[in-house]
Amino acid sequence: MPASDGPLAEYAAAHTTPETEHLAGVARKTLARPDAGMLSGLVEGRLLETLVFATGAERVLELGTYTGYSALSMAAALPAGGRVITCEADADNAREAQANFDASPIGERIELRQGPALATVEALPGPFDLVFVDAEKTGYQGYFEALLPKLGPRGLMLFDNTLWSGRVLDPDTDDERTAAITSLNEALLRDARVVVVQLTVRDGISLVRRADTRAP
Repeated sequence: MPASDGPLAEYAAAHTTPETEHLAGVARKTLARPDAGMLSGLVEGRLLETLVFATGAERVLELGTYTGYSALSMAAALPAGGRVITCEADADNAREAQANFDASPIGERIELRQGPALATVEALPGPFDLVFVDAEKTGYQGYFEALLPKLGPRGLMLFDNTLWSGRVLDPDTDDERTAAITSLNEALLRDARVVVVQLTVRDGISLVRRADTRAP
């Protein structure tokens, strides 16, 4: 299991600035769902918000909206005129997320597109300053290839769940999602076009940047 599970995860959450009242309400509603493990949660949400703030990202793209917690987290740090475009394949999730956006004072910063993520990506013009990928795991490699040409020169691409509850240590190649995650991790490491760092936040987040960009 990732190092951030159990008591360490609880300690980290206890020492992270609490979310807004509206975002806490979104979390409470989401935690009542049977698939609540998909919720980004406080620590990861604050990390996403901080990365948007630190990079000054104005155009943010998210693949996998779920109930909208992560999109709202990122939208909170946008500069004036900034926008999050979030893509969700599941119609029920999209409706719930849109309701959460509509009820938020920053919901107008978010544009939700319902439909297959890859088709949406192909239709969107770049560049994007930050991209957060938390959609179907078997599609991760395809998302990476579609997104890299649309990543800004100093942009960040984030992949969620890249530790996959520790299954990457002894992967079952018969499980499609486990195989897809381990394949992506190895591919990113070997790809000369990018620089990657894997974090043990929640279920693992891999941060990817273009290798052809140098610090100013």
